[in-house]
Amino acid sequence: MKSGDKRYIWQQRDWPHWVFDTKRLATLLAQVHRAQGYLLGRMVDLGLDLRDQALLRILTEDVLNTSEIEGEILNADSVRSSIARRLGVDIGGLAPTDRQVEGVVDMVLDATQRHRMPLTAERLFGWHAALFPTGYSGLATIKVGAWRDDALGAMQVVSGPLHRQTIHYQAPAASVLDAEMAEFLKWFNHTQAEDPVLRAGLAHLWFVTIHPFDDGNGRIARAVGDMALARAENSSYRYYSLSAQIQKERKAYYERLEATQKGGMDVTGWLEWFLSCLLRAIQGAEQTLESVLAKARFWQQQAGLPFNARQLKLLNKLLDGFEGKLTTTKWGAIAKCSQDTALRDITELVERGALKKSAASGRSTSYELLLAR
Repeated sequence: MKSGDKRYIWQQRDWPHWVFDTKRLATLLAQVHRAQGYLLGRMVDLGLDLRDQALLRILTEDVLNTSEIEGEILNADSVRSSIARRLGVDIGGLAPTDRQVEGVVDMVLDATQRHRMPLTAERLFGWHAALFPTGYSGLATIKVGAWRDDALGAMQVVSGPLHRQTIHYQAPAASVLDAEMAEFLKWFNHTQAEDPVLRAGLAHLWFVTIHPFDDGNGRIARAVGDMALARAENSSYRYYSLSAQIQKERKAYYERLEATQKGGMDVTGWLEWFLSCLLRAIQGAEQTLESVLAKARFWQQQAGLPFNARQLKLLNKLLDGFEGKLTTTKWGAIAKCSQDTALRDITELVERGALKKSAASGRSTSYELLLAR
């Protein structure tokens, strides 16, 4: 890159003085604020136990999806157990967890539940160390709990095979990271000029543009954005997952991010996309709310009936969103029992009106929940 080129946003003369059209964003921003207020109001009406269940489900989605965006698949049961343990929510048995899961959960909860505390370099280093407890990213050693040093060359975001890689973005040099991050943290903790929801969009963009770590920048940028949203709502409880929505729109997310990072200081287009994605995330939380209510109605309907441990485990899996069709084979594999035992368990639940047989029969016989209306 020639010294006179201005290819990336951080090379602009007025970096990092963001420009955006507030009039163009006004309608969308108002819709987001209304949706936030409506969702929070509905959650208050639920009662504490159901709110805890909704929070557990949303946080589990958030942890799973913020990792999946980066191509990292975590075990859903381990994530759910880790969060339930921290929230004190009874889920009828905890799955084992590992340091990797615990680290992502620690970061996500710290960002939202301690959102009033200042964001500092030391706090970010702690998040980074939690994400990479072994000091490795895959098979590569990385610098953990510290800004990157570019020892292996400039920090670039690339895709494609080694012999034909596409460079999507190149971050500022390691030599300027102390100054860049000091300015970012000063703005994040003290400047209150913008609407707080817009600040969340700017914080996400600003952090991921600086790209201060060897790895994990996307996950930490989303945590920083969630922290800003928690401040905007003045709430430690998150009833929607922006990361889950970004995962659904992953291609558009990366395209918009790349276009913004190669543009000028007018970031209205990025904020439009961010607000639209956020609005869809909040509106999508209605599905989570309905599933939590359906689960509550189901257990009310079944109140007083005896269930063995296998039945409780599988019913909760179905209520939490079981993928695919439930068969005796799958029941046996999950519950670690024979197919004969699985069939007895299922037959009991069919007789009690907890399960029903699906339309298909024979080898394709499967079962589904019979939910109260």
